[in-house]
Amino acid sequence: MFLMTPTPDPVDAINTQWRAAKPDLDTVPMDVIGRIFRIADTVGARMTKTYGRYGISRGEFDVLSALRRSGEPYTLSPRELAATTLLTTGGMTGRLDKLERAGLLTRSPDPKDRRGLRVTLTERGRELAEEAVVVGVAVQREAMAGLSDAQAEQLTALLRLLVRSSEASVEG
Repeated sequence: MFLMTPTPDPVDAINTQWRAAKPDLDTVPMDVIGRIFRIADTVGARMTKTYGRYGISRGEFDVLSALRRSGEPYTLSPRELAATTLLTTGGMTGRLDKLERAGLLTRSPDPKDRRGLRVTLTERGRELAEEAVVVGVAVQREAMAGLSDAQAEQLTALLRLLVRSSEASVEG
């Protein structure tokens, strides 16, 4: 485990103010979750800008990425896509419409289910997904530049525990 004296950040300032205003308040959760929110906001803005250069949003990248990760023939149902991108099927429709108009995917009837559809990545969509993921990972790597490999591994393990804990508290 690494220990260091970090330079104070805006979350520290907020927590200092809360401790002065309400000394009995335990601000440790704000130390963790506040920083997660700040990271999500700053890196999310960078990712939005990065994917915007490709003419797609972060959500649209998620759809293309899910199709690319699915392996050949890069085809999923709208329901499978919604599950892997954590969207409702209704929310998925607008994204699929835009990506289809851009020639990045196609929709066709599901041969196994007359009522179903299959969404397939086009060659252009596959190329875009592969290029955008490399650039997106570079942005994420840059955001983590201040961490050693060991620190990144430790943080990953801790965040995995936090994800499980937070999901369990919602389910319970």
